[in-house]
Amino acid sequence: MSQILIHAGDGPAGRQTMAAARMALPLAAGTLLALTAGAALAQAPEAVAAPAPVMDKGDAAWVMISAVLVMMMTLPGLALFYGGLVRSRNVLSVLMQVLATFSVMAILWVVVGYSLAFTGPATAEEAGPLTPFIGGLSKMFLGGVTTSSMAETFSTGVFIPELAFVVFQMAFACIAPALIVGATAERMKFAAVLAFVVIWFFLSYLPMAHMVWWWGGPSAYDAPSGYLFGHGALDFAGGTVIHINAGVAGLVAAMVAGPRLGYGREPMAPHNLTMTMLGGCLLWIGWFGFNAGSNLEANGLTALAIINTAVATAAAALAWAFGEWAMRGHPSLLGGVSGAIAGLVGVTPAAGFVGPMGAIAIGLAAGLICFWVVVSLKSRIGIDDSLDVFGIHGVGGIVGAILTGVFAAPSLGGAGIYDYAAGGPGAFDMGHQVYVQVLGVVICVIWSGVVSFLAIHLVRMTIGLRVGATDERQGLDLTTHGENAYN
Repeated sequence: MSQILIHAGDGPAGRQTMAAARMALPLAAGTLLALTAGAALAQAPEAVAAPAPVMDKGDAAWVMISAVLVMMMTLPGLALFYGGLVRSRNVLSVLMQVLATFSVMAILWVVVGYSLAFTGPATAEEAGPLTPFIGGLSKMFLGGVTTSSMAETFSTGVFIPELAFVVFQMAFACIAPALIVGATAERMKFAAVLAFVVIWFFLSYLPMAHMVWWWGGPSAYDAPSGYLFGHGALDFAGGTVIHINAGVAGLVAAMVAGPRLGYGREPMAPHNLTMTMLGGCLLWIGWFGFNAGSNLEANGLTALAIINTAVATAAAALAWAFGEWAMRGHPSLLGGVSGAIAGLVGVTPAAGFVGPMGAIAIGLAAGLICFWVVVSLKSRIGIDDSLDVFGIHGVGGIVGAILTGVFAAPSLGGAGIYDYAAGGPGAFDMGHQVYVQVLGVVICVIWSGVVSFLAIHLVRMTIGLRVGATDERQGLDLTTHGENAYN
């Protein structure tokens, strides 16, 4: 309580006034306290009935920092990673495709993407047949999203600014289509790439994000939700929504576009592995925001996601490198960094559901399986997935999604599942959870495959997919963008 200082002058009169004031102060303070308590009691029922959401500044800061980390994954991380893997005459074309894709998606997200992915009816009576698969337009142009609007996290009564959630999810929406461009690098028209990823974004990314991540929040856990979320599918940070989704799209696009000129006959070695290593490391560091930021809070589970992301990636990098060492006689840098990306992809759906030992197991599996697909299976299939988008992101995402259902089990050190209705940990059935995870994988593969097949054929009939043979041999940097990476 603050002190009240009274000055009444010196002498007897002053001292009498001071004494009277000292006698009056307790009485006045008591009266004031009584009135305050009475007013508080009168307002108590209303306050309990409708508490105003209070933002947690620490959680808000973490989510916004994570959004910046995820944006760094695309620019410059993914751009440099892809740029180093192509031949020197095409490096700028890949950088430009990643830059332009990021920019287009950022605009589309705030205009309509966020609304379609993360809105929907609040009650079962308002729900329609499309509710589990796509949202509405109530927040188109971010209508109603202000600096005062809040979004609930995964804990009841814990809120962050809705704009922080919007920008975090925007970073995800930007990197997912950017992954696809690696599959058709060095041969597709710039306009065709942009047209394809825009169609895929609307018809595949947004529906999958809605199906997997949209729900009413912990305060309305029984409200309508996305189709796969309602089935109990676990995808902590985007194994299905981003990696399988983009990996399948890349495979379909590469198949329809056809191989690069000279594929299988001419050397097509990466032109700058130093650039690829730098981009891969930026991806790894940014991935901590990708995975741990998906918890939307800064707590122990966030720390678990960080350590899982670190150890799974390390295990996958070693698995790929040592597998290559045993099979080819040398552990290459390209193999090590490719394994690291495979581990990052594999642990993405599991980051907050498994323990560190489970994360290591997932990393080892993702590293070895992706290595086999890229080194052995790819040549047998004959599809020129230029930068192994499906071999790493698609396959790694499938491995991680399915193994999440195994290693999320508390008996194997996992966190299990939380039952919001019971207000505590729910019963975990490994067999059922694996079934649900497989269901999510199958739906994602089919959905993205059909959308991608239709989209790439539509683009081929309208714009055309490939540059001319002369332009392809000369390089897209000069023929498409009018500049050289190295002068």
